[in-house]
Amino acid sequence: MSSYDAIAELYDPWSASVVEDVAFYLEEARRSGGPVVELGVGTGRIAVPIAADGIRVIGVDSSRGMLEVCARRAALAGVEIDLRVGDLREPPVTERVPLVICPFRSLLHMHTDEDRRAVFAAAHRLLHRDGHFVFDVFAPDTADIALTQGRWLEREPGIFEHAVWDEEARTLTLTVRNDESETTMALAWLSPDEWRALLEDSGFEIEACYGWFDRSPYRGQEDTIWIATPRKAGV
Repeated sequence: MSSYDAIAELYDPWSASVVEDVAFYLEEARRSGGPVVELGVGTGRIAVPIAADGIRVIGVDSSRGMLEVCARRAALAGVEIDLRVGDLREPPVTERVPLVICPFRSLLHMHTDEDRRAVFAAAHRLLHRDGHFVFDVFAPDTADIALTQGRWLEREPGIFEHAVWDEEARTLTLTVRNDESETTMALAWLSPDEWRALLEDSGFEIEACYGWFDRSPYRGQEDTIWIATPRKAGV
């Protein structure tokens, strides 16, 4: 059972203000021509707009509850998404595609380099030779940690977050709740240099590393958005 099952119905109102990445991933999907595999599809916040643009989406998630919400959301939008229950490290997809995406920091659910490499290997297997793997992650700064450490903060009306940061272990234990539901999840971050090294060790070459979804260059901010492509033979 996924920690997200408990907040499947809460997820969309909790993430209602997160819109900055939608246009970015939609542009990548258009550029690829599809189909697109989304690892960690959740409730379809990214997948539904891509499908509404006429691009086929295969969405993988370990949470059945989230996939049920995604199916309803897709139906309301009048689109179809190929939804599959599965792990990011072993997605139940056999076909090759031009684009694999893993939005909204989903890779932070991987706590070891072994797990991260497994996700990268899966993405590599799924991609066409000239395909692209696109994902975003973050590494918090000290100001953000100080602002949120151990406090209950109202993220959206009636929806609260509680963050416990461990800077030595580089983990965030995040609890989300409202009056009806609650869940706790653990996230783990890396430095950009470590993400780059893992990608390169997994057979990718880095096409771009942005600091935000407006495609501005990375200059030491909290967020990194990566675009990688399988390394060509002999490179």
